[in-house]
Amino acid sequence: MGDEEGPRCIVSDPAHPHNVSRRDNYKVKHNCFSCGKNDVSWELRGFTDNFHYYCTICDIEFHRRCLQIPSKMIHPYHPQHPLTFTFVSYETKIVVDVNYGDFCTFLCRSGLNMPEYLQTIGSKSNIIFDKCTLCGNVLSEWFYRCSICNFFLDFRCARNFPPLTIQNPRSHHHSLALFRRPVSFPCDACGLINLLDPSYACHQCDYMVHKSCVDLPRVIKITRHPHRLSHTPHLPTKVSLCRVCYKHVDIKYGQYSCTHEGCTYVVHSKCATHRKIWNGGELEWAPEEPDETEAIAPFKKVGDGLIQHFCHHLHILKLEKYDRVRDSAKQCQACMRPISSQDFYNCMECDFFLHEVCANLPRKLEHALHHHPLFIDPYPLYDHDCGNLACSVCFRKSSGLMYRCREEECVGYEQFQLDLNCVLVPEYFTHKSHAEHHVFISPSYSEENEALCQGCKKRVYNYHLHCSLCEFVLCYECATIPNEIHYKFDEHSLTLSYGESGVDDKYWCEVCEKGLDPTEWFYINKESCTTIHHKCLFGDSGYMKPGHIFDYCGNKVEVVGNGSSSRPICLTCQYHCPHHVCFKVCMIDGTEIYFCAFSCIRL
Repeated sequence: MGDEEGPRCIVSDPAHPHNVSRRDNYKVKHNCFSCGKNDVSWELRGFTDNFHYYCTICDIEFHRRCLQIPSKMIHPYHPQHPLTFTFVSYETKIVVDVNYGDFCTFLCRSGLNMPEYLQTIGSKSNIIFDKCTLCGNVLSEWFYRCSICNFFLDFRCARNFPPLTIQNPRSHHHSLALFRRPVSFPCDACGLINLLDPSYACHQCDYMVHKSCVDLPRVIKITRHPHRLSHTPHLPTKVSLCRVCYKHVDIKYGQYSCTHEGCTYVVHSKCATHRKIWNGGELEWAPEEPDETEAIAPFKKVGDGLIQHFCHHLHILKLEKYDRVRDSAKQCQACMRPISSQDFYNCMECDFFLHEVCANLPRKLEHALHHHPLFIDPYPLYDHDCGNLACSVCFRKSSGLMYRCREEECVGYEQFQLDLNCVLVPEYFTHKSHAEHHVFISPSYSEENEALCQGCKKRVYNYHLHCSLCEFVLCYECATIPNEIHYKFDEHSLTLSYGESGVDDKYWCEVCEKGLDPTEWFYINKESCTTIHHKCLFGDSGYMKPGHIFDYCGNKVEVVGNGSSSRPICLTCQYHCPHHVCFKVCMIDGTEIYFCAFSCIRL
């Protein structure tokens, strides 16, 4: 409860707090004001106090631990009523307002266990002790509460006494005074109303700012925009949407905007400083790096339609125009999708293919899905490990190229990496499964509201696409499923259906030969009456390429093609491997075992 000036007297007015001084225990004159005892040899679970605190103005004394954890306090966040130190048993619903010292000392000396002690002094309550009123975190068993208002403070917030005044704040040219009560009008720095965030005010200027907004950085850089952004108290011209949440921007309040001439990029203050948007770096006095807005070229032109690409630098690649002839055997080595409907580069000496779009992606990339720059490397350090094959956003395992973060906090087994299919998803667009509104990249999900992907019906725990108008949510795995795909046993293309309503016909999957729910996503060709679960078409190995070898629990696992008529049998599920690739392991005795999917690998 103390700060750098020392602990305060809990009886004094928070507006004019009294500092307390330390006294040796042999100088005790009064009983402890908090617990009412004068036991100078007060012991608590191995801790012995050889001093106590004394307030010279109030002429009262406190045990050290009684002052640090008082049974009652007047707190600036709730000055109208005292807060009582409370223990609650969530199993028995028994609530006890106690002095912490008495509570722990009695337990130690009586030999009673916690439930027995609570039964003797506590009472049951129907009040829901859920979250801290201030920070919103779930309450532990110990907290402070106001029994009159049902106001709750967790331990961290209760011990965090905000300064009553802030001298020379970064956000304003006058000192700021703490508002003692929740403020129900917008913060001038962020434009939001937040009753849980303490507020400060300048009465001279009629200026109000949240405590969390007092020290907002003046200049920042986010990966969603190539230029630096500056915080401004208001915007001179009318703009439409924040470029992170795509909601209305109120020009009367502080926002971040681009100062480059002709650039109208603007972001809400809270959106720009979100932990998944901004890397925490303040750039007000930092020189702008020369390559901050430049991309690293991925290839060198060596002739008309000829390039030397960084991921295949030994040979020359030639640009081939799409001639409407499909060859599903040709696979882009970057995104691992078939070369079927786009112009592509073809190696003149070997079977190496790249979509033209994939070949043009830069070596260095600033992307909305991560707050650090990302780099692509054809020879990743950990590509031999199975755990390093998965994209950090869609969680698909892939043999293709990955963009990786090189910052120390993001390197290691949990290194952030992004596959090219996720990279190519726009920040703001209309998805065919939700044509009536735009969707955009959302950095987080709501813990209060169940965020379910409309494609797979699973809970969203990571980045996703979101519609702010109707709460439509789409995970990245579903968002990157191809709208059209070629199936080797059908001369026609299959089109992704986003669910059909009012269908009486029974659909069957051509791969697993099981029933197919027409209200869910599936692939269909109406000319040939072919329907397939999209999971059956890709499995969990749809983006793996034959010849890739990785390590799994100390064993070398090879990805092998599965195009022959005699498909191997999976060791785990005992079915013929159904997908275009399967996994082969050579045992010590020379025998070969096969697995049909990552989920079946058992070694």
